[in-house]
Amino acid sequence: MAFTEQAVKDALKGVQDPDLHKDLVDLGMIKNIKIDGGKIELTVELTTPACPLKDQIGNEVTAAIKKNLNPGEIKLNWSANTSATNLTQSDLIPGIKNIILVGAGKGGVGKSTVAANLANALAQHGAEVGLLDADIYGPSVPTMFGIHEQPVATEDQRIIPHVKYGLKLMSMGFLLQEGQAVVWRGPMLDSALRQFLGQVEWGALDYLVVDLPPGTGDVQLSLSRMVPSAQAVIVTTPQDVALADVKRAIGMFNTVHIHVLGVVENMSYHVCGKCGHKAEIFGKGAGKRCAEKYGISYFGEIPLTEEVVRSGDSGKPILISHPNDPASVALREMASRVAQQIAIHANKAQPATA
Repeated sequence: MAFTEQAVKDALKGVQDPDLHKDLVDLGMIKNIKIDGGKIELTVELTTPACPLKDQIGNEVTAAIKKNLNPGEIKLNWSANTSATNLTQSDLIPGIKNIILVGAGKGGVGKSTVAANLANALAQHGAEVGLLDADIYGPSVPTMFGIHEQPVATEDQRIIPHVKYGLKLMSMGFLLQEGQAVVWRGPMLDSALRQFLGQVEWGALDYLVVDLPPGTGDVQLSLSRMVPSAQAVIVTTPQDVALADVKRAIGMFNTVHIHVLGVVENMSYHVCGKCGHKAEIFGKGAGKRCAEKYGISYFGEIPLTEEVVRSGDSGKPILISHPNDPASVALREMASRVAQQIAIHANKAQPATA
């Protein structure tokens, strides 16, 4: 039986993107249909390379073609065109599709660990990713990635970010001598952030992950003006007392009109490296309760393991040093959920394409 490209599209009518609840064909996600006798080959273009529902989509596409056309062979290829937030700051950071602000209402919750590994996980999925350490007073990226050299500047004073593990990296810590403190007021912070966004050669990125300082201060306010279409992920811990800090962080982002994607609960439980015993030493469930209370997404629980602690000091994030550690598994799942929510939010108001 001879197949046609239109017959393949007709066979796939009714197969929807599980997140967007729209037809794959109408969304323009079915590409490069090739027919060779009884063989049908096509490409499914995902809204993010970190799509957690890739297997489900593939199974439904294959099943629909088999049911309606019954070819001798089906070959699925995959690509991704990362959904882009409607960025209004294109003159400042051209080429960056999405900005993810990783924040917390207070320090000590592992925000930098989450930010670094979120960026790593997205890059491992095939996305182009940058990580900006915006914690000017207490930068963590130099230690977490083992980089202590100044970045190179071009003749026209453009800054070339460091690249490690597939990530483009920038931090105030790269510009400081060991032990040097930053003693700046708000206007100087504002100027530094503008440089890190506008003068760094980020290139074309699917995601720029920004590690914020704790709290709700000048850096957060400056970034809300510079990148008003950024979206936020809030990091918390399992204790009920942490809810007050999350409430402040959500209130701050709402005040400056930054969309809050959701919350991730870090240090949810401790996993013993020897026996695997799980101990909820910091309480249980505050992150999930917070997400339910404020109607935002819950990105899951990240366990505290010994390797997480070691990796933070070794210059090699846990996803690189111990990819099968329970924390690494949870962090990868969290990153996929974040990417999923970004794609959903970006596509809500997008018209379908042919």
